[in-house]
Amino acid sequence: MLLIAGPCVLEDLDVTIEIAKFMKSLAEELGIDYIFKASYDKANRTSLFSYRGPGLEEGLKWLNEVKKEVGVKITTDVHETWQVSKVAEVVDVIQIPAFLCRQTDLLVEAAKTGKVVNIKKGQFMSPWDMKYAVQKVRAFSKSEVWITERGVSFGYRNLVVDFRGIPVMKEFADRVIFDATHSVQLPGGQEGSSGGQREFVPYLARAAVAVGVDGVFMEVHPEPEKARCDGPNSLPLKDVPNIVFQLKRLKELIKEFNID
Repeated sequence: MLLIAGPCVLEDLDVTIEIAKFMKSLAEELGIDYIFKASYDKANRTSLFSYRGPGLEEGLKWLNEVKKEVGVKITTDVHETWQVSKVAEVVDVIQIPAFLCRQTDLLVEAAKTGKVVNIKKGQFMSPWDMKYAVQKVRAFSKSEVWITERGVSFGYRNLVVDFRGIPVMKEFADRVIFDATHSVQLPGGQEGSSGGQREFVPYLARAAVAVGVDGVFMEVHPEPEKARCDGPNSLPLKDVPNIVFQLKRLKELIKEFNID
């Protein structure tokens, strides 16, 4: 099982390294693959006055420091085409944000780097239509193309997960990942920032693994209440080991019984 995890946004280098070391140690103990994720710039915050991150240059320095000191693979998201080549120098996987999953120029530019491209499925997209986003990348790259499910808009300030989409997208993506923490987000639910219901993360993550996802994405933080972005839907580090252990065991049981 693949695990992608880290804080929503880069807040402090020491905290970033702390999280990466914790997650790497857990992944090694459980024998699972791990990729560290954090954003250098959250360009789609609800409010103009919300914290966005240290920016591209400083953020990439931090991510490179994590990669060297902790020894983990890295992924982060890109928002504009001019950022892609610089990000590709540091990361192992380029992430396309959900709101930008149909941006052809961004997808093509990411593909041309030769890196694995992970496209987050937009809250407005059907699983069937994601094959066209995958096609845009494959037209310019022979590397793997992943899709990350993160819920679909269900009325105002709410998301719901249709698990039928996972086997649908497995038909044309190299890997399908489930974003367990963004799927419990309540977009704009806190008047100027997003809310969340982290108590439901374990339930949705277990369901996604049971349906057959290839990996799980989650935002984690030592103190989510103090996180500068997506705190309400982030998991406290202390709760992560038990959840990930459950997911690994469930994945093993599915393999044992040859359930597809």
